Amino acid sequence: MIKILLVDDQMILAEGIKSVLETCNDFLVCGIATDGAEAVSLVEKVKPDVVLMDIRMPNMNGVVATKRIKDIDKNIKIIVLTTFDDSDYILSAINNGASGYLLKDIGSTALIDAIKNAYAGDTILPSKIAKKITDAAMMVSSDKEIKLKRIYNLSDREVEIALMLNDGFTNRQIASAMKLSDGTARNYISSIYSKLGVESRAAAMVKIKDTV
Repeated sequence: MIKILLVDDQMILAEGIKSVLETCNDFLVCGIATDGAEAVSLVEKVKPDVVLMDIRMPNMNGVVATKRIKDIDKNIKIIVLTTFDDSDYILSAINNGASGYLLKDIGSTALIDAIKNAYAGDTILPSKIAKKITDAAMMVSSDKEIKLKRIYNLSDREVEIALMLNDGFTNRQIASAMKLSDGTARNYISSIYSKLGVESRAAAMVKIKDTV
């Protein structure tokens, strides 16, 4: 039996979701919380296996509540179930330990399957949500490139290598990934150091990190 805690400030929606879930013999809805703070306090009392968490709620939102609950018990699976597909919400929820992010227009069968899959350890991200994350990551990457070009006058190739340096790639790994000779890779890195005004890899990584 999978014990499920519902968290939603709209009680009529929570009751509707409860009715859907109770059609599955494998589920037991062990509680309903109307905000994140109540959810955190209920977790210790009802000890759910899975939490279905709304995002925008009074007193404590779903992202903060997700983190608090994972701090209490890292084994609890939390699935965000909301009407909001904002990339900031999605990334914040996942980064704070959510096992999935679903929109409330999901069908009942898909919701039941998602809960079972999350309980089994899967990450639940429908294609629409996954695309939001990918698009957000691309925007962040593009923003980093623009900053490095504008502030330090790095070339496109130097920007690529600078970001690889920032990610901890060795000279040899950079040369291999960029299909460059070891000597050419070293020359690019020396040029990056010069433009950044540093003399070491560690100093370069600090400067790149502070910039991006």
